[in-house]
Amino acid sequence: MAKKTLRDLSVSGKKVLVRVDFNVPLKGGQVADDTRILAAVPTIEYLIQQDAKVILVSHLGRPKGNVVPELRLDPVARRLEEILERPVKKVNEALGPVAERAANSLLPGEVLLLENIRFYRGEEKNDPDFAAGLARLADVYVNDAFGAAHRAHASTAGVAQHLPAVAGFLMEKEIRMLGSILEEPKRPFIAVLGGAKVSDKIKVLNNLVPKVNTLIIGGGMAFTFLAAQGYGVGRSLLEEDKIPVAKEIMQVAESRGVKLLLPVDVVVAQEATDKAVSQVVPVSAIPAAEMGLDIGPATRKLYSEAIAGASTVLWNGPMGMFELPPFAAGTQAVAQAIADSGSISVVGGGDSAAAVAKLGLAGRMTHISTGGGASLEFLEGKELPGVAALQDK
Repeated sequence: MAKKTLRDLSVSGKKVLVRVDFNVPLKGGQVADDTRILAAVPTIEYLIQQDAKVILVSHLGRPKGNVVPELRLDPVARRLEEILERPVKKVNEALGPVAERAANSLLPGEVLLLENIRFYRGEEKNDPDFAAGLARLADVYVNDAFGAAHRAHASTAGVAQHLPAVAGFLMEKEIRMLGSILEEPKRPFIAVLGGAKVSDKIKVLNNLVPKVNTLIIGGGMAFTFLAAQGYGVGRSLLEEDKIPVAKEIMQVAESRGVKLLLPVDVVVAQEATDKAVSQVVPVSAIPAAEMGLDIGPATRKLYSEAIAGASTVLWNGPMGMFELPPFAAGTQAVAQAIADSGSISVVGGGDSAAAVAKLGLAGRMTHISTGGGASLEFLEGKELPGVAALQDK
């Protein structure tokens, strides 16, 4: 999936519309976590150095086509100014005369941030006229918002029909890292999948089973697999209608010689709270009145030893309710094992990325995806609209 990137274009003096993912949490009118802003900085700084006129477009939250004052991008503009150490112009429109005047008045090396693109109904509808209006702002289009690449919206797909469209550096890295582990991973290749539901990961499981050497299952979804093996799971999260799917995945893994690891013990409690009284039990003895909320110490050891022998590790989804201290040890153990393994490690966005950041291990992972839903769909083998719209090499 070789796509053209910024390096394939001459951008000097040109107006460059960059789709970024500045969908960041705000608190008290300030950016509470600037991770996504920082991820776009290499692309923005490259364009500044190349004397491009930089026009940034992003969404924030879910205003659903309405102007929501608390979702304006002014706090983002202020934080970006601090990071870039240069002025960032901001307008209260994303297209139309005001936006066009602001774009046309830019000098080489200047940066303009448009208003929240989801204030417009035409964005999520991928309205052709809306996309054409957006394209009128610029000479070139760059998509650096992998986190929104699974959406066929005007600013991610539609605008690319009107302008030369290439990948930014973050988008390029996401495609390269996720693509390489699916297409030509260094072996042994281990996938660690967690999270709540099998139904959320069926397509990922089906796509990965033929590609991996070992598949490790944790989180709430593990209980559907345990039920498929005939275990009682008490009040644990269980998708009874997905038991046949779990059985089929286990059969495919066995037929292909893929090692499939499931919990051998779990941490259970009567309630999922930070003050819950918990105990460790083998998976064959989960009390009927309790629910499994994390993998147990024997499972942590089993999984960590498997991960230690990997050359490539893909991790998507926590091992338990890691946001609650009594049930965080499993996720912590997996994160630490991956960090210590020396493997090519790719963390697939969402809760896994949050866990790695919380544990201070982000710097020891090869790549942490910025796209939750987008990375999941990529791992399912789907073509993402925001990637498909870019020019091929």
